[in-house]
Amino acid sequence: MTRLGILKTYKIYIGGQFPRTESGRYYTPKDKKGNSIANICLSSRKDVRNAVVAARKAFASWSERSAFNRGQILYRIAEMLEGRRAQFVDELITQGLTKVNAEKEVDLSIDRIVYYAGWCDKYNQVLSSVNPVSSAHFNFSTCEPMGVVGIIAEQRTSLIGLVSMLLPTICGGNTVVVLASENLPLCAVTFAEVLNSSDVPGGVVNILTGSIDEMAPTLASHMDVNALIVSHLEGTLKKNLSILSVDNLKRKYEFTADWNKSDAQGLHYISDLQEIKTTWHPIENIGGATSSY
Repeated sequence: MTRLGILKTYKIYIGGQFPRTESGRYYTPKDKKGNSIANICLSSRKDVRNAVVAARKAFASWSERSAFNRGQILYRIAEMLEGRRAQFVDELITQGLTKVNAEKEVDLSIDRIVYYAGWCDKYNQVLSSVNPVSSAHFNFSTCEPMGVVGIIAEQRTSLIGLVSMLLPTICGGNTVVVLASENLPLCAVTFAEVLNSSDVPGGVVNILTGSIDEMAPTLASHMDVNALIVSHLEGTLKKNLSILSVDNLKRKYEFTADWNKSDAQGLHYISDLQEIKTTWHPIENIGGATSSY
């Protein structure tokens, strides 16, 4: 008798937990031969709202952590991904990549995480400034994270697109809700397992799988989401997300980089998701000398 294999069920990731979607629905992506490769949660709009609540709850503590500690945590993600390299290569091969390209994508993803881990305690120094003013004040401009950021991961890749959009966002102290690639979802959920064992606090990253057409409008129109990132979206959905983002003046960014290139990274991916806060600090004149207080 031929034994039937058991398909793995990939759950979603919300608030540091791995629940099944509240809708109870699932779908089964196919490989190139038409064989089912996994059971994937088909997330609902309520799952999106739950993920936003978890991200908002985690924002205060994550944004207030020292930049050095955030860098340590991001580096830990790279360490854990390195340790599970073979599993990610296998999943990418299952989803259609050659072994050479799968290994290249995983290695580039690890290197990209290390790159942004190094920026955690440096970007504020580079982007901040002391501004010249004509009054008796010190004037400082510094970076602050935007808040909760929605990410619609690039749909053409399983891992590198997600990593390239996610890491600069959390590097800067934001929390995120990620809609994974609909047709290539395996690595996204496995990456959530890496995050869960990498000291990343629950709620900082929330990853959902399912229909982008169903979930994305809810994420774009949510009043507690401060920014939205998309990559290589086309057609009516792209236009509708821009319209839906207007209601709460949500900032929307479209990244068009080829994430498989080694130079598809940079400080601007961090700075795009920062607010610049300017502080005026008065100078007191005491006996002809100046001092701040």
